[in-house]
Amino acid sequence: MKTISVKQLMVPLEAYATVSSDATLREAVVALEKAQMTLAPSQHLHRAILVLDEYGKVVSKIIMKDILVALEPHYGKVEGAGVLERSGFSPDLIRDMLKNNALWAEPLQFFKERAARLKVSDFIHPPEAGEYIDENATLGEAAHQLVVQPYHSLLVTRDEEVVGILRLSDVFAKICDIIKGVEVEPSST
Repeated sequence: MKTISVKQLMVPLEAYATVSSDATLREAVVALEKAQMTLAPSQHLHRAILVLDEYGKVVSKIIMKDILVALEPHYGKVEGAGVLERSGFSPDLIRDMLKNNALWAEPLQFFKERAARLKVSDFIHPPEAGEYIDENATLGEAAHQLVVQPYHSLLVTRDEEVVGILRLSDVFAKICDIIKGVEVEPSST
């Protein structure tokens, strides 16, 4: 049976949106937009920004939700948000949280100003163990990891160094190709 490796599906580090850890949130958003403008129309848009240290090594990944949370500092004051996130929210609870915690109450201009001041290093966190996958892992292993973990992308490693990113959208597209009978290229490994 033919196999497909993560290496065949990943977006290489040099083709993805990256910023240094001392960049501002605004600079990160601009880097994301710039990287997306280089994509062919048939390619899926990037949905994250990789953060690099002073040596060019990936130290974190910023997803769209991280940006929204960073822009609204009151999210840090919502008690039990982590537990509620895992158990789900009723529409009434969501409205009450918004009102009672003054979430998204500031004029939008303040978010623009905050993004220009806020350093990426102020809100990033190191990736968790489940956010990594080896470049020689199979499509099946990647699909399984994306299904059982709460991530929409995985950092692809070679000898413990991040060399790219594997997105759920790319895994899904390849699975759809297989379903449609599109020829599968065998892995070179």
